[in-house]
Amino acid sequence: MNPTNHRTRTRGAALGVLLLCLTTLATGCSMNDTGGADDLGYTPTTLDVEKARTRTKEISSEIFDMIGLPKGKTTPGGAGASTCQEDPEHLFMIRHPWSVYDVSEEELKQGFERLRQALPAKGWKVVSYGPNNSKAKSLELLAESEKEHFAVNAELWVGSTDPKKKNLIGVTVASGCFRAPEGTDLKGLY
Repeated sequence: MNPTNHRTRTRGAALGVLLLCLTTLATGCSMNDTGGADDLGYTPTTLDVEKARTRTKEISSEIFDMIGLPKGKTTPGGAGASTCQEDPEHLFMIRHPWSVYDVSEEELKQGFERLRQALPAKGWKVVSYGPNNSKAKSLELLAESEKEHFAVNAELWVGSTDPKKKNLIGVTVASGCFRAPEGTDLKGLY
């Protein structure tokens, strides 16, 4: 099995769980009567796409700081935007996947444990923590922000003897749905 494909499938499944958790967030929720947004269980904040990307990257930076591996390298890439199925003409979400690597396996383990311990103190609820369903049984953590509509999925990938696979902490930060300002065309989001 190609390790990259396996990680992609594992991350895809984790993203599905992450998005499911976001739809059940209850903090500050209220029902509204604007079409498909009723299905969300909360009133989406109206925000420009670029400002939502910026906020998501800020959340990612906070997660990185909680991990506490400033000497680690991080993967390049930005936060992607996509429409929310509840109302694709007006609602969108942001997803920011990244990883930290190029530090020892022990440092990664310590960083993952720091993240698990720091999240609740920073207003996050740890929804699940433990080995995932992958063949490697990688340690996985899923948490929801109790302040904002964001969730984080983190996985600890260590112990591989395959030189093509790096030891790392893989992170995906995903927002709940935002409402685009009136007149915003959400077609072609990336």
